[in-house]
Amino acid sequence: MTDLLTLSGVHTHIGRYHILHGVDFAIPEGQTTMLLGRNGAGKTTTLRTIMGLWPASAGSITLAGQRIEKIATPEIARLGVGYVPESMAVFSDLTVKENLVLAARDGAPDTARLEWIFGFFPALKKFWLSRAGALSGGQKQMLSIARAIVEPRQLLLIDEPTKGLAPAIIGALIDCFAELKRRGATILLVEQNFHAAREIGDAVLVMDNGAIVHRGGMADLANDIPLQERLLGLSLEAHQ
Repeated sequence: MTDLLTLSGVHTHIGRYHILHGVDFAIPEGQTTMLLGRNGAGKTTTLRTIMGLWPASAGSITLAGQRIEKIATPEIARLGVGYVPESMAVFSDLTVKENLVLAARDGAPDTARLEWIFGFFPALKKFWLSRAGALSGGQKQMLSIARAIVEPRQLLLIDEPTKGLAPAIIGALIDCFAELKRRGATILLVEQNFHAAREIGDAVLVMDNGAIVHRGGMADLANDIPLQERLLGLSLEAHQ
């Protein structure tokens, strides 16, 4: 299996704080890899460093054979990387339609792909001409994800998409991610919801103190409660 993304010895400093301490991992093409860890372990910093929002101070990041740790965020996005931050990246003063038009490569989303997205997130079609700022938290999360997938991406970086959402919306997100994977997308996903992690993940990476401390199959970790407690401080069931 070919690795799409590789991090080797990546360090990240934010001001005087040393957040990532030699992060090493590889993400296989066409798989969904869960990035788990306690709060403050460095998960969000890892995604932001890959995306170029916080520059790596040492080490290399390779995407499909190309080094990207020194290039700007817009160029990384043009290479086919979609990013969904925990903060729900939507333009509140623009409509749902305008948000998706801005995210489309040529300013005109593909109609068939939009209908595919609406199948998972029908609220976006219902509120097509409404301001994004007037949407509920769950609907804003739908829009944030829709912005990232309105064009096919070779890699999706998604940070805690189910946080604070109702079970019905979480179910729609799980279905969407499963279909993205079926279509060949590669996903690196930070998630605290055990049900979502177990349903979505193929592989798992666990971080602690800015480094990877475990890597393996998601199913193996899901079935090993003592390992969960050792790595995460509690069982994954407690994260629901």
